Amino acid sequence: MNKRDFTTVRLAQGEMHIYDFGGVKLHAYQTGDPLTDEVFLVEKAGKLVAIESPCFTGSVAALNEYLAGLDVAGVLVAYHGAGAAFLPDAPKYATANAAEYARSGGGKALIDQFAAVFGGGFDSSIHPVTHTLSEGEVTIGGIRFVIHQTAEAFDVEIPEINAVYTHMLGHDCHSIVAGSSHADAMISQLRGYIGAGYDLILTSHYTPEDLKDAEAKIRYLEELKTIASSCADGESFKTAVRERYPAYSGENYLDMTAGFFFS
Repeated sequence: MNKRDFTTVRLAQGEMHIYDFGGVKLHAYQTGDPLTDEVFLVEKAGKLVAIESPCFTGSVAALNEYLAGLDVAGVLVAYHGAGAAFLPDAPKYATANAAEYARSGGGKALIDQFAAVFGGGFDSSIHPVTHTLSEGEVTIGGIRFVIHQTAEAFDVEIPEINAVYTHMLGHDCHSIVAGSSHADAMISQLRGYIGAGYDLILTSHYTPEDLKDAEAKIRYLEELKTIASSCADGESFKTAVRERYPAYSGENYLDMTAGFFFS
């Protein structure tokens, strides 16, 4: 599946890119919100399962409208626990650690931070988890998923479309990298994706990507570690990274990465 092979539907806010795999469709929602979040819906035999939730009131309303009258079997709430106005009556699925991450862990700290910055435009209400997931296979709405627990939440493999969902990739934008060991873990994960031969890598902060993008991200992470080893502080690190990657977006993520490398 080519990552650019989709049809586009305009929503009241943002737009939907629809990938047709035959018996299964993937709806990739570009929210158009201040964090440029992405939400995914897998559709099979008239049922849909959402992966993640929009967190801003405008994108929540737009996606709720798009799904009105459709049969949504559930929402996989991984790294984005806010936005409980999204499909409030649908079953919500999460691992125990993901639920904790959103209620009182690092996810809750981010939710509070975004609420302070964006005010009423950000829906800080947290999804109530109705079904607790564990590592391994689960079938929701007739669609098979494979849950892979991570340190903070969980990733989702979608075998029927040979795709995997993880929190962040972004081959030409900065990501939150919590130090050298985290970079190594990300590299290991991406090499695993390459070895598995996935057609698409889905993330909640970028459009669907492919294995060439994973290779580009590995090179970026290796370079990030090299730059960090030659810098004395966060400011010189950010300056050097900007010089090396002048066209990269995600400046706020670079700020956070610098804070981790030079705490």
